[in-house]
Amino acid sequence: MFSLFLVTMKGNNIIQSASALTIFLFLFSQCAPRNKSAIDTTTIYSWTTTADQSQLLTPSSDLIFDDVDTKDSAISIDSTIVYQTIDGFGYTLTGGSAMLLTTKLDDNERTAFLRELFLNDEKGIGVSYLRVSIGASDLDESVFSYDDLPTGKTDSLLTKFNLSYDTLYLIPILKQIIAINPAIKILGSPWSPPTWMKTNHQAKGGSLNPRYYGSYANYFVKYINAMAAEGINIDAVTIQNEPENPNNTPSLVMTATEQNEFIKNHLGPAFKRANSATKIILFDHNCDNPEYPISILNDPETKQYVDGTAFHMYLGEIEALNTVHEAHPDKNLYFTEQWTSGKGDFGGDLRWHVKNLIVGTTRNWSRTVLEWNLAADEKFEPHTHDGGCDLCQGALTLGDSVRRNVSYYIIAHASKFVPPGSIRIASTITDNLYNVAFLTPAGKKVLIVVNDNDAPKSFSIIYKERAARTSLAAGAVSTFVWQ
Repeated sequence: MFSLFLVTMKGNNIIQSASALTIFLFLFSQCAPRNKSAIDTTTIYSWTTTADQSQLLTPSSDLIFDDVDTKDSAISIDSTIVYQTIDGFGYTLTGGSAMLLTTKLDDNERTAFLRELFLNDEKGIGVSYLRVSIGASDLDESVFSYDDLPTGKTDSLLTKFNLSYDTLYLIPILKQIIAINPAIKILGSPWSPPTWMKTNHQAKGGSLNPRYYGSYANYFVKYINAMAAEGINIDAVTIQNEPENPNNTPSLVMTATEQNEFIKNHLGPAFKRANSATKIILFDHNCDNPEYPISILNDPETKQYVDGTAFHMYLGEIEALNTVHEAHPDKNLYFTEQWTSGKGDFGGDLRWHVKNLIVGTTRNWSRTVLEWNLAADEKFEPHTHDGGCDLCQGALTLGDSVRRNVSYYIIAHASKFVPPGSIRIASTITDNLYNVAFLTPAGKKVLIVVNDNDAPKSFSIIYKERAARTSLAAGAVSTFVWQ
């Protein structure tokens, strides 16, 4: 397969992409002769969500590029400066989400909502990436693994491995989603191994007993193969959800040293023996500790098995992703979780999440943006007890009716317009108008802007020396698209 690195210099920054052939075709199309009158009439289409919810992904007035000598704040787009390729935008499909989709909606309603979520058409928002838990997460109704045993028993050869509870809800829902969008990418993350593998023999907290490192590596392989037998491809796995957090039920503590040992001497070789194409992703935790993944990637024996690093942002600053990128620019970055609270404010959450996640993570090299989680009921259930999140609000609230919540719109502003294979391109930030721009495989330019001011803001979009004027209300988000 043809592969090379395209390197562009901008100041002291080296911009790299492994998708060189795709980028070449994009840039070639940008250099092709254009009819001046066609440029004069280029239309920008836009969709807006406001803090007061008076507009919710609502089509706005079309804009026209012209020769305006603008004195507004200006966002300049340069599609010749390219960064990372995008894998997708989406949610975590927890076991609880799958259960609610199954039990709260009849067949016709469920099909309609899954089509709305996973089709990219006039009604659909084109979700292209999902995270699922390997075994139970804290948003399942109870704790389970794929090899549960009575107290005191062990199963090093995993003879009792089975997908158990996932066959009731998660796997059937995933099959419906794949039928709608066969290209969907799925990331698997464990909250805990089976308790017999752990030092404390409990679902909550504890560490992985080194005696079972080999068994746990084979547990991942068995999971990937069992899901494949169901027609579900697991594109990537993280080693452990939030390895520095012992407070969830279930959970597991895993230091960087332990994760390095597990990958280098057990999981990586197990994947190699199995000829597994599933990617191995590090960390899957907060932005306050970029040294965790960097220390692992500094080991060349481990690095050969690793695709990249995943982050959450409950602590730290989003620039931590760039810190890891600068240390290891040949490895990918992913953003895999951020929650919205059932007691949160729509406008505040919209502004913060778009600024920090849709804009912030992608401007710091992330290939994905995932919200937590897809669905909950009116009481923020199901969840485990003594360590389950009891205020996690889904993108959808499923009860007597269906309510689309703020994270639905946060993701939709990107997923509907930025399909997988899109490439981030250069754009300038001015006057708290946080933004990110993309070039899609179809050659469209997409600009997502949030007005992080407490007053309306007028500004211009500048592309190829033409400008289009517009404005955004305080805290509002717009996605702009043009050919």
